[in-house]
Amino acid sequence: MIRGIRIRVYPTKEQEIKFWQHIGACRYIWNYMLEIQEQRYQNKEIRLFSVDMIRLITPLKKDGVHGWLCNVSNASLQHVCKDLDRSYRLFFEKKKGYPKMKSRKRSKPMYPVRSDDMYFQDKVVNIAKIGKLKYKTDFNLPKGKGHKFKNPHIGYNLGKWYLSFGIECENQALELTDKSIGIDLGIKELATIAYGEEKLVFHNINKSKRMREITKKLKHTQRSVSRKYEANRNGREYVKTKNIEREEEKIRKMYAKLTNIRDNYIHQVTHKIISLRPNCVVMEDLSVSNMMKNKHMCRLIMEQKFFEFSRQMQYKCEWNGIPFIKADRFYPSSKTCSCCGSIKPILKLNERVFRCPSCGLKIDRDFNAAINLSRYKA
Repeated sequence: MIRGIRIRVYPTKEQEIKFWQHIGACRYIWNYMLEIQEQRYQNKEIRLFSVDMIRLITPLKKDGVHGWLCNVSNASLQHVCKDLDRSYRLFFEKKKGYPKMKSRKRSKPMYPVRSDDMYFQDKVVNIAKIGKLKYKTDFNLPKGKGHKFKNPHIGYNLGKWYLSFGIECENQALELTDKSIGIDLGIKELATIAYGEEKLVFHNINKSKRMREITKKLKHTQRSVSRKYEANRNGREYVKTKNIEREEEKIRKMYAKLTNIRDNYIHQVTHKIISLRPNCVVMEDLSVSNMMKNKHMCRLIMEQKFFEFSRQMQYKCEWNGIPFIKADRFYPSSKTCSCCGSIKPILKLNERVFRCPSCGLKIDRDFNAAINLSRYKA
């Protein structure tokens, strides 16, 4: 199983300049090869495959105009040609759209790294054409040469550089207990879990003090930017000043901080659930796209990141050898009594306590659904 890892790297100013050179060169090669492909299509010629595009790189470097391409890793440029060929293949298979030109402003600043020349030492990682690069991580990475890394990339996001790659790992085999777990996701609480007869609740991180403070500061900054745009309005056109750009950069960083806090919290919750070593994990097959159509709840659902929670649970269960089951989308987990099994025909969303009309059971609505999910049989 290939495990994806992303670590933070700390380049020097000279190394950062080389990073931007590689990003610009890879973007240029992508656009250059894509333009050739489009010209060949207009001339009714067969498209170039990855090997054919790679053969065009060397003459391009020697034409007297593109000599600056010699300053970057040739393996990175070749990898871009392979990526473009793969994009065309997915387009013809009707799995993705047609490849587009990469804009300097809109495209993600990242480039592929040569994998066979990449290795880790104490607190540094060797990257082709870059040299020794400082990094920081809590993962136990293999040290020394001879290790294989899958699809390594250097990326940039809001002033921070990252190295992402995949590494082949064996699945872990845990000694599982005899209890199953049912997980009911919600808006009031992130997840209500039934672990046997035990109830576990993971609270909504968006209601924490830290998240509320960041959200309040975000709204204040957005209103400030809006007022600055109105003050610099020239008829129907808005003039973006340097002050506005600085404020918008603050907004992007606050959005990134909110996203990182939510992702980290979901990783912590899913890790705690897996650490219980259940013999089975059952979740509802939620249609998140349909749930987002509710204009009153779409923002709350988006902040809870239900799809990401389900994705992490699924791959972590596979990693640890725990069966993962998605209950049928129309399975009435909330309307079914966990005591007698009778189904309540009408259950409104504001009814947070489930009252069974048959046996008189009174129980928390989410915990009742989690118990039913823990007993679900595929």
